[in-house]
Amino acid sequence: MKNEIQYKSNNNIVYSCKYHIVWCPKYRRKVLVDDVEKRLKEIIYSIANELKVEIIEMETDKDHIHILAEIDPQFGVMNFVKKAKGRSSRLLRDEFPHLKSRLPTLWTNSSFIATVGRAPLEVIKQYIENQQRSEKSGNNSSKEKWKRFLNAGQNI
Repeated sequence: MKNEIQYKSNNNIVYSCKYHIVWCPKYRRKVLVDDVEKRLKEIIYSIANELKVEIIEMETDKDHIHILAEIDPQFGVMNFVKKAKGRSSRLLRDEFPHLKSRLPTLWTNSSFIATVGRAPLEVIKQYIENQQRSEKSGNNSSKEKWKRFLNAGQNI
């Protein structure tokens, strides 16, 4: 059942639109740690709930955040990203003053967004789940598998 496509619907369309989303703090500063990381996740989950976005997986590393989400295509992935980046920047900078002194804005203007379909969903989930573990243990096997898959389209 995990590999079966689950469709959602609104009043107009039936869809299955999953996105792998990544964005970074300005200057790739390593500020997504401890209470900042915890609060960022709370904010993102709150926004997702408000916008009816399903967060399938979310993890941070010190200098970026990965989100795997299902988003209604009529609402649009960029609407979610803009709201998430905007509100989290404002709230985090208000709650953690050290972010104001180190950064002119919390987030870069850019983000990475890819639809999930080419790679099996479980591979992407594992990659996101292992973000922090791979850096701490020095084990990059999931990242290497991901790179091999993207470069050669190999079945992992």
